[in-house]
Amino acid sequence: MPQPSRKKGKRPPTLADVGRKAGVSAMAVSAVLNGSNSSVRISEETQRRIRKAAADLRYRPNIAARALVNRRMNTIGAFIVVEGLELNHYFLEVFNGIIAGASEHNQNVTVFTLDTWSDAKEQLERAFDGRIDGMILIAPIVGEEFAKGMNPDMPCVSLHANVDIEGVVNLESDEEKGAYDMVRFLVDKGHRRIMHLAGPRGLLGAERRISGYRRALADAGVEWDESLLKSMPYSDVEARAVMEKWLQDNSLDLLPHAIFCANDQMALGCVEALSGAGVKVPDDVSVCGFDDTLVARVTVPPLTTVRQPLRQMGVEAVSTLLKRIDSEEERGEVKPAPVVFPTELVVRNSVVER
Repeated sequence: MPQPSRKKGKRPPTLADVGRKAGVSAMAVSAVLNGSNSSVRISEETQRRIRKAAADLRYRPNIAARALVNRRMNTIGAFIVVEGLELNHYFLEVFNGIIAGASEHNQNVTVFTLDTWSDAKEQLERAFDGRIDGMILIAPIVGEEFAKGMNPDMPCVSLHANVDIEGVVNLESDEEKGAYDMVRFLVDKGHRRIMHLAGPRGLLGAERRISGYRRALADAGVEWDESLLKSMPYSDVEARAVMEKWLQDNSLDLLPHAIFCANDQMALGCVEALSGAGVKVPDDVSVCGFDDTLVARVTVPPLTTVRQPLRQMGVEAVSTLLKRIDSEEERGEVKPAPVVFPTELVVRNSVVER
């Protein structure tokens, strides 16, 4: 019994197909449609005929083939470690900026989610296979071995890296000043007993915020109370647990006048713990955060916070990366200068005068 013939799929039109329809060579078509080099001047009438033939045939350029010729994929990678089940508002703000920056420069973005930064070098090297032209590391927490071992052929920038990574431009904000400004603001509002829910000790950003907190207290003549400094991961779950334990272990007479949290997500957890214990924000205690993410704007009451221009930093990360992709000279810098963004105090309803 004869087998039914298979219907052949219609192949997409090629440069040669367009050339035949327009009565020119495939090379001439490539010069007009793809901007490739040609030693022959092509008249406007011939160019018009080529474009019409391409439109009639619905010709689409082979982007992958063009990328191989130009040695550019016009795609950048964004690398992030996703921990737990919490929504990472910091990442959303930064990534929003990366998408905006990529769109502005006609770039695509491939997101790589890593298991952990501890084995990031091995995971990152798997991306050095031609898929991307360069990479953005978002808040990398890496060791000295990683910092000295990046592939120099892969242009790279980072946002809020915890160490200087050789050959990598780091974009950061003036976190120490942001923390200092917040605590001085609290002091000026009459608060003296100020707790700080800090990020993990040893991480650069956490240490900078602790430094700003302590320096502001010292400059205001307020004695630092070590028991009011609590360190934990940047998480609303962790902050809520730490605050709930503190409330269980201490009487409300010892309640701080204000609580400065190392990010907005932690401030959210803090407010939830206080509310669960019947403590009102800001009537009984003022609470403030850091970052100015969506959390700060929707928490009840809305959070006083330190704004980092996270979206702008994402946009600038793309621009900086593309400059390094285009410039081998810049890429050769062992210790490129960081790009530092200013912070800004944003006053909302979670802080009142004491």
